[in-house]
Amino acid sequence: MGKIARSDVHELGEHLLGHARRAAAVAETAKAVGEGVGVVLRGMASLGGLRGAAVEATWLAAHAVLYPWGALAEKLRPGGHYERYRTDDLAPSQRGLVVSNLEGAGTPVVLVHGIGDNRSIFTVLSGALRRRGFGVVHAVNYSILTAVTGDIRTAAAELGAHIERVCEETGSDSVHVVGHSLGGIIARYYVQRQGGDERVRTLITLGTPHTGTLSAYLLPTRLVRELRPGSELMTELAEPAPGCGTRFVVVWSELDEVVIPQVNARLRHPDLDVEEYRLRDVGHLSLPIARRSVHAVLSTLTQLEYRRATRSHVACDLGHTAEDTLRYRSGSHSSA
Repeated sequence: MGKIARSDVHELGEHLLGHARRAAAVAETAKAVGEGVGVVLRGMASLGGLRGAAVEATWLAAHAVLYPWGALAEKLRPGGHYERYRTDDLAPSQRGLVVSNLEGAGTPVVLVHGIGDNRSIFTVLSGALRRRGFGVVHAVNYSILTAVTGDIRTAAAELGAHIERVCEETGSDSVHVVGHSLGGIIARYYVQRQGGDERVRTLITLGTPHTGTLSAYLLPTRLVRELRPGSELMTELAEPAPGCGTRFVVVWSELDEVVIPQVNARLRHPDLDVEEYRLRDVGHLSLPIARRSVHAVLSTLTQLEYRRATRSHVACDLGHTAEDTLRYRSGSHSSA
């Protein structure tokens, strides 16, 4: 009886300890959510934050109008603007890119939207890329049911197959990819875990939860669970990725109301070449249309040569104006 009693007591103790750990985890999560919401509220209290919140609300309404149109798949135009290799009918900015960097202008740019969205989120960005001179700008629509019945690994493989078709039809050896929110994680998994770095020259992520987001606890689907901090998929992405040749550019905002905490949209990985842009007052949905994030995308993709930091991480602050921008390299500060 004594042994049984001690066993029962031990089992009860383990049971109570498990409850205590779960309660502590819930409390820690609630604290992190509260801090993330607090960051957004404090940001909205500033003039820039109020302006950012207004832009977010306005774009949400406009996006709702554009959404049905965006549900239609975009037809790939392999030749882009330069099918006949003529520049006389191009705008000066387009002609400048073609003349100075024909290979860059001809590299397809593939746009990948976020959860429950479609290519309409890139209405502004795709137009800006075409006006800047990129001949092939193609937005991918994956199924809206992906968030309900799919998973990130499968979505990444499907993106890889789509990129192969883009390369085959355009004759290009590589592409640039811009991913918003979940689209950035899908593209990153393809690049980092499925050999996609052989095809993707540059991956730009906008508001992507690179280390997960606590808002993923709101839905219990398989894919959304993969977006939780510490999930198996997040752990896999943190594993070594030696020799990954893709250049990563990360744009994140302190006013992001979806990625919580907001710093989880940063990407820190010892094997990846990362350039980072921080915004102070842009909402999650507005990241593909905000002037500063669009500028970051355009300037990144129009550089003639890759800028390699002395170490693998470079960070820029786009909080206000270009004059206020700081670049951080190897722990030292220098003007951008």
